[in-house]
Amino acid sequence: MENELVSIIMPSYSSAPFIADAIRSTLRQTYPHWELLITDDASTDDTLVVVQPFVERDPRVRLFQLTENGGVAAARNHAIGHARGRYLAFLDSDDCWHPEKLEKQLLFMRQQDHAFTFTAYQLMNSDGQILDKTIQIPPQIDYKQYLKNTVIGCLTVMLDRKRVGEVRFPAMRTSQDMALWLRILRKGFTAYGLGDTLAYYRLNPHSNSADKLKAACDVWRVYRDSEKLSWHFALYNFMGYAWRAIRKRL
Repeated sequence: MENELVSIIMPSYSSAPFIADAIRSTLRQTYPHWELLITDDASTDDTLVVVQPFVERDPRVRLFQLTENGGVAAARNHAIGHARGRYLAFLDSDDCWHPEKLEKQLLFMRQQDHAFTFTAYQLMNSDGQILDKTIQIPPQIDYKQYLKNTVIGCLTVMLDRKRVGEVRFPAMRTSQDMALWLRILRKGFTAYGLGDTLAYYRLNPHSNSADKLKAACDVWRVYRDSEKLSWHFALYNFMGYAWRAIRKRL
């Protein structure tokens, strides 16, 4: 496997209790050719104090600061603007990765010639305890399938931007990752799933995604405003999304 650089995109906002765990999970990666781009979205706690020692110790960790809070999409886009790698991976500041995440996923992409991949992931509670709940994934998913099955976890995605083209998240407070994946899939790409559990999603009651009603409304806006679906077709897909979202959390 060639030593391709992977740019890890990490937005942060007042994440002092969790971000050290997220950074350590990148430092433990068995694949060493990465850069971690942290964009702090005008935190009001000690996030910067927690992050700074990692920046000083490892030149692969880079920190950027926004002077005004713009939301997770703006923070991710800012980090992407500084990314130097061919591959993009995404890790929020309250989540973690398995040590072999980058190595296994990049090998999967190279061997199978995939431009867009994602993996299974496991849930953990706010204290970082791994729960007996794994989000299983299909071997592949295309545009029409993803409209009603938002199974792709942002913390598991890796993109070959040499092939998928420009990567920018739309300005939404939640579901901006869904909107981006749809834009890529709409171009004709298929997202391929690696069934190994390689990431850990923290159930944080204070995160944007914790507000399920708000998230559902944003999904509807993705259908109607971003994807321009008819009302009836949007409702059809929304019913599929809602059913799978309920099943995923049971």
